[in-house]
Amino acid sequence: MPSLLVKFLPFLKWFDKYNAYYLRMDIISGLTVAMVLIPQSMAYAQLAGLPPFYGLYAAFLPPMIAALFGSSRQLATGPVAVVSLMTAAALEPLAASGSEGYIAYAIMLSLLVGLFQFSLGVLRLGMIVNLLSHPVVNGFTNAAAIIIASSQLSKLFGVYVDKADHHYETIIRVIHAAIVYIHWPTLLMGILAFAIMYTLKRLLPTIPNVLVAVVIATILSQTLGFENNCNIKFEALKSPSVRQAILEFNQVFLDAAPLSSMRALFRRKLEEAQKRDDTPTVLDVKFELDLIDLYNAELKYDKLRLRKKIRSVLFRRVQTPDGADHFDPNDKTPDDKSIAELKDDGHIWRVIVGNKPLDINQLTMMGGGQVVGAVPGGLPALRAPTFNFAAFKHLLEYAAIISLLGFMEAISIAKAMSGKTGQRIDPNQELIGQGLGNILGAIGQSYPTSGSFSRSAVNLQAGAMTGLSSVVTSLAVVIVLLFFTPLLYYLPQSVLAAVIMVAVFGLINIRGFIHAWRARWYDGVISVVTFGCTLAFAPHLDKGIMVGVILSLSVFFYKNMRPAVVDLSLDVHHNLRNAVASGLKECKYIDVVRFDGPLFFANAAYLEDQIRDRRRSKKDLKHIIFVCNGINDMDASGEEVLSLIVERIRSAGLDISFSGMHRDVKAVLERTHLRVKIGEEHFFPTMESAINGVYQTTHQRSDEKRCPLAVIKSLKIGN
Repeated sequence: MPSLLVKFLPFLKWFDKYNAYYLRMDIISGLTVAMVLIPQSMAYAQLAGLPPFYGLYAAFLPPMIAALFGSSRQLATGPVAVVSLMTAAALEPLAASGSEGYIAYAIMLSLLVGLFQFSLGVLRLGMIVNLLSHPVVNGFTNAAAIIIASSQLSKLFGVYVDKADHHYETIIRVIHAAIVYIHWPTLLMGILAFAIMYTLKRLLPTIPNVLVAVVIATILSQTLGFENNCNIKFEALKSPSVRQAILEFNQVFLDAAPLSSMRALFRRKLEEAQKRDDTPTVLDVKFELDLIDLYNAELKYDKLRLRKKIRSVLFRRVQTPDGADHFDPNDKTPDDKSIAELKDDGHIWRVIVGNKPLDINQLTMMGGGQVVGAVPGGLPALRAPTFNFAAFKHLLEYAAIISLLGFMEAISIAKAMSGKTGQRIDPNQELIGQGLGNILGAIGQSYPTSGSFSRSAVNLQAGAMTGLSSVVTSLAVVIVLLFFTPLLYYLPQSVLAAVIMVAVFGLINIRGFIHAWRARWYDGVISVVTFGCTLAFAPHLDKGIMVGVILSLSVFFYKNMRPAVVDLSLDVHHNLRNAVASGLKECKYIDVVRFDGPLFFANAAYLEDQIRDRRRSKKDLKHIIFVCNGINDMDASGEEVLSLIVERIRSAGLDISFSGMHRDVKAVLERTHLRVKIGEEHFFPTMESAINGVYQTTHQRSDEKRCPLAVIKSLKIGN
């Protein structure tokens, strides 16, 4: 098979020695993964702030495309928890969750993520993922797991609150709302799902526990009438305060409607005035824009206040003798005694209010639990995503973070599986596969996706032989979209919340903090700080990651700006070791100095200071042997400082030699003619040969009673 064709179509390698056994295993594993993916994808879509069926759209093209053009044969791509959470964090400042604008931005974000990943892969820049160190990823992932799990509490308790500026404030609101009203059937459905998934995982691990939990809960939901909604007229609400709040709530939307067009008009005026350099007009227009922003913020606050007021009132439903339904506040006795004597239906009702005006002729009341609802049948329309330049700048930052974070998760999973299968993983090809998956996924109305650890493990355990298993998974999703979407209507939202919470429990890794601390204390600090900042800044998750990246880069630069510069001497076993750390005696006349790290602009001055300090502190010093084994690179600044060090040492009557110099560093010295200036006789292949070469000269007329380097001199070491 032509290598060039395989390079562009890597999936052709699957069919080398492909047989019926491989096909059977790929079909079985693909269907097995689909059983996990379908309910998980719907749950993760809700985590991203999208309608559940958009999770199915994200499970349609990305798994297949990523497998066809990636390098791993078992990696299962699709919606994942952390990327879904990052998607919500990116989009919440731009539009209301689930709105048409929000969905359009999610699809646009998938396109940007895909373009970013594809570009990195084509340019062979997979190494850039190393900007996210393991301590940073560990801290972020643990915090994200807690944020994801706690974000599902409202669905688990059956309460509804508006999100606050910080995640912990939102959770406090959820707890307060749950104290006032917790919908017990909703909570019991969630607990049942937990019990089914946990029991099957422990006792029957081969059975798809998530699918079983979803099927049982859906059947119970439909059989027991879990959802209990009805539409009523405005007059049926027997609460003047709630009716007034609804009217005011609708009025807020009417007042806010012209603001966007007014803002656009003043923006154009501002641009025109700036082009004319008309300062007075610029100031006037900016003042008008500030007033619009202030009024918009006031209206937004009114929406939150009125929505909270409408939601907070619980009703009981009673039927009058004439057959009319009345909804009375549940916390007080109706004024009408004839109504007070009527029995209610036993349910607690509340007005469903979202982020759009309420239809006063058809108010929706909820007296049961919340279900997924109607899922559009058929495949998503394939069309180019809408590109919004106004949102581009905001989304670009998140696209870069999601790209790196998602790819790091995917490549880590792929490498872990390759250790068991022996398959070679190409990070750049994997970037191309993941990038194309997100690009073409955006055409199929998908939001950003990545490799899934849990589904990849299922794929591997089920015996997947090639990426064809992921193609089978995508085809299974297609069948569900075409024929089985009506069966998803009665799936309780609390069950999807339970699915998410069970999935993210596996992301919590306390040992990661301990391991990082044991490796290097500062890695442990970076991991803990990233964890704390991610929790504190949530839902602005990018800030937590940026703090971790900045700390990691700061430690990296600090270490490279101040690398270890140590003096070597012989220990009792005649090995050259760090003299200060090991408490060893040093030679009076020879200073064996080792520099650990590349010699470049950031640390060249530091080396110069270290050599100067040694010259001042060691009065009898005659020769410095510069051990270069740790110097694997040198730039112009490093070469310049090295030349200056040689000049100053020799002008002070001392001499300097070099040992173990790397070939690349030698090449720099040769191109700049510094090697000729130093002298060929001052370069030695090893530390021992260097000591042997200069020992006799430095120890003439020596008064040193016992030189620790004398043993080296007694050895016959060739130069």
